[in-house]
Amino acid sequence: MKRLAVYCGSATPSDPRYIECARAVGRAFAERGIGLVYGGGRLGLMGAVADATLEAGGEVIGVIPTALVDAEVAHKGCTELHVVETMHQRKQLFTDLSDGFVTIPGGTGTMDELWEAMSWAQLGYHAKPVGLLNVAGYYDGLLEFWAKMGETGFVRPQHQGLLIASDDLDDLLARMADYRPHRTIFAMKAKDL
Repeated sequence: MKRLAVYCGSATPSDPRYIECARAVGRAFAERGIGLVYGGGRLGLMGAVADATLEAGGEVIGVIPTALVDAEVAHKGCTELHVVETMHQRKQLFTDLSDGFVTIPGGTGTMDELWEAMSWAQLGYHAKPVGLLNVAGYYDGLLEFWAKMGETGFVRPQHQGLLIASDDLDDLLARMADYRPHRTIFAMKAKDL
């Protein structure tokens, strides 16, 4: 994995564990020679992961829509900063530039990015690992919901391993590196669905 996209919030929660998580991810990427592809912002967890990666000598590629550049939230210190027009173009470029996806705590935008990466993997638009770092139990409810989708049959058995989740970054990155693509929906026939 040469580059990983990180999905995370642009907010700065009062609990310092979330910012420290973002900083730890940035440092770990730089130490492992993994380039960071992220939302291009300078605020919140986004800014923390980018700053930590840069401080540790790593590569940072930001992808940000024009509207957010105009709102003056773009991180001007990125190794590369790609400015796009739409959120769809942003997510497509995340996919094009990265070898996988790591989601750390965030809000609505982070969930949109995570679920799209999962949906695209399930369908077959990409065959890249999708990781979730469950810091301080932040994603416990989401992981329960993911399991429920599988139990009820809305996520097929062959796709239940799509989401690689861990509360430990080293474990998560190792499991993502070992990821083997599954059988996608595009590769199935109607009788398999």
